[in-house]
Amino acid sequence: MEDIYILGIESSCDDTSAAVLKNQVILSNVTASQEVHKAYGGVVPELASRAHQQNVVPVVDQAIKRAGITKEQISAVAFTRGPGLMGSLLVGTSFAKGFARSLDIPLIDVNHLQGHVMAHFIKESDDDNHMPPFPFICLLVSGGNSQIVKVNAYNDMQVLGQTIDDAAGEAIDKCSKVMGLGYPGGPIIDRLGKNGDPKAFKFSEPHIPGLDYSFSGLKTSFLYSLQKWVKEEPDFVEHHKEDLAASLEYTIVDILMKKLRMAVKQTGIKHVAVAGGVSANSVLRDAFRDHAKRFGWTIYIPKFSFTTDNAAMIACVGTFKYRDHDFATIDLPAFSKVTFK
Repeated sequence: MEDIYILGIESSCDDTSAAVLKNQVILSNVTASQEVHKAYGGVVPELASRAHQQNVVPVVDQAIKRAGITKEQISAVAFTRGPGLMGSLLVGTSFAKGFARSLDIPLIDVNHLQGHVMAHFIKESDDDNHMPPFPFICLLVSGGNSQIVKVNAYNDMQVLGQTIDDAAGEAIDKCSKVMGLGYPGGPIIDRLGKNGDPKAFKFSEPHIPGLDYSFSGLKTSFLYSLQKWVKEEPDFVEHHKEDLAASLEYTIVDILMKKLRMAVKQTGIKHVAVAGGVSANSVLRDAFRDHAKRFGWTIYIPKFSFTTDNAAMIACVGTFKYRDHDFATIDLPAFSKVTFK
């Protein structure tokens, strides 16, 4: 059987990433992050797309070199078609199309969300088989998405519940910003929360029917509570930032896990995975391990390098689609908003 080498390209937000997989086994995964956005407290789309233009060629070059192959060995190019920031997506999409055309190899479009879920199928060696069996339940949590997905196959994913407003990661970032802690908020809140009391402060939890999430009310509750406390004590945040971070994390993870427990109970599927940027959060990871012990779940937690946006997950989906000869046409446009196909 011929070896399949897939070059993956990811450019949906502010990370330019390229990776090479050989038969699902990772050979390289190179990412260039953009520091420019920290000064603005969030991603500036125009600056992001310009940085992608600067980064895409050297990142792809490094990915191929580190994989120890030549570009002529690449079987196909997989790229993130969406969802994401349109300007950023266009850079990756355009490069992938030009690269595939120049080598006369197939082009494979990948849904970014599908990539996060399928990060669990990236192999680190030929005999690495620790991956969830189909069907499994996946909690997909990031800055832009919070969803509970029933994964029937790599190309058959059913959304059981999702946020009706803000995503969990966005709530963490916004609350970090309100506290004046900087951007991105996730790693900062996680670090501070390790030394805080998760029961120190209570914030309102939403009452949304079914398996859907809502985080906008929590953001409002956090903001109003903080304004009240700061009015009474101007240095309140500085004196209580660790407890605030721990309490915020506790509340968000509690909201996420309540609905996830419901989904597992409704479907009867006890193979449960977590994916997306927020899956790097230590409190959420601990909650997964706790639920595995308490409820007999078999859990799948990704490596830290596969939680954030990366091209290895795009190349992984590309490998599955290549085997099915599911290729894209050169005229396929990028899309900024969509859930699973």
